[in-house]
Amino acid sequence: MNLVVGGVALIVALVILIWLGLELKYARRPGFPLEVIRGNWDLDRTQPEHYVLTGEMGLSNPRLDLEVMVPELTAAVTLLSKQSVAAIAHRVTITPAHPDAAARADCYWFAYIVKTCQQTQVKLQIDLTGPDLAALQAAWVRVNYVVYGPKGRTHRTHHEVVPFVFPQPQPQEALAWRSVEQGAVLPIRTHLLNPLDQPVEIVKRYVVPYARPGDVVTIGETPIAIMQGRWRHPSEIQPGWVATRVCQFFLPTSSLATACGMQTLVDIVGPTRVLLAFLGGAIAKVFGHAGGFYQLAGEEARLIDDVTGTLPPYDQFVVLGPVNPQQVVDQIRQETGLAAAIVDVNDLKAVKVLAATSEDLIPFLITALRANPAGNADEQTPVVLIRPKA
Repeated sequence: MNLVVGGVALIVALVILIWLGLELKYARRPGFPLEVIRGNWDLDRTQPEHYVLTGEMGLSNPRLDLEVMVPELTAAVTLLSKQSVAAIAHRVTITPAHPDAAARADCYWFAYIVKTCQQTQVKLQIDLTGPDLAALQAAWVRVNYVVYGPKGRTHRTHHEVVPFVFPQPQPQEALAWRSVEQGAVLPIRTHLLNPLDQPVEIVKRYVVPYARPGDVVTIGETPIAIMQGRWRHPSEIQPGWVATRVCQFFLPTSSLATACGMQTLVDIVGPTRVLLAFLGGAIAKVFGHAGGFYQLAGEEARLIDDVTGTLPPYDQFVVLGPVNPQQVVDQIRQETGLAAAIVDVNDLKAVKVLAATSEDLIPFLITALRANPAGNADEQTPVVLIRPKA
């Protein structure tokens, strides 16, 4: 009898070990290891009533032990304009550019295997036809693809925002400087920023033509995060237990009051820290101390902008805080000679300086930006040049 019991126990133990091994292997193997490589976009406006937008992107498989299939790939476009786009038609053509298989004449996307440590390319052409194309401001391109592998079919979407309008420098007499305490501020309009932009190049293009020695250039933290590609569509966020419970205790105006907004924070700092920050913040509030959650959860908790938090089309995304803001301002100073800062400003006259080329600037910046000259709507003026009084 003892031998029978021992044999059964051994079999059960082996089954449990095998099951645990399978679960561990499943958990450690990602279902969609493909990485998207952004490519350049070009807009041909040779014909006033027919624009041709062409671009490319890559799909890279960094894994050494897993081939990934891409059986489907499609694209959709949303046009942004200050006027109606009802009369504008668009056609999207997708051309596979695989390294080892020629594209079909009908541009049909056939199921393709991205081998280990390999990549493939996708070329897109968007033909726009209509009577008033000059009013278009940007195109929001969504590339939808399916990854097929050990975890089944996974739907993914890659987003590109392609600007059409690039403001040109204005003469000095046309600049709309605004007087503030201790100086003047100049909100500067740019094109619709995207991850293909670099902060230093934006300053060189839009700020340097107006700047003088002693000026300070400030850029909002959200535009910096957008240029760094730190924005996620809610469809790609999977709220867990902690996010769905904790978010219910935040005011509706908070970016952490939704499950997706809170899950974004959980993905950054981990569920344990978020839960402990919530419990610690609740205890602190009982004793009259507000803001304990944000202090315990970390700086990122204050910097997340949920859906509707910024201008279209980024109002459809959760935008995170920027990374390495000090490195960004130091690079701007090194390459342009201008003092610089990354700031978080709102219409409630709250000013937070995330990074500055000199800490001595911070009190001056808080005073100069208190009226929020950049605005929080769709002004598209993410950069503000500040000129101290002589």
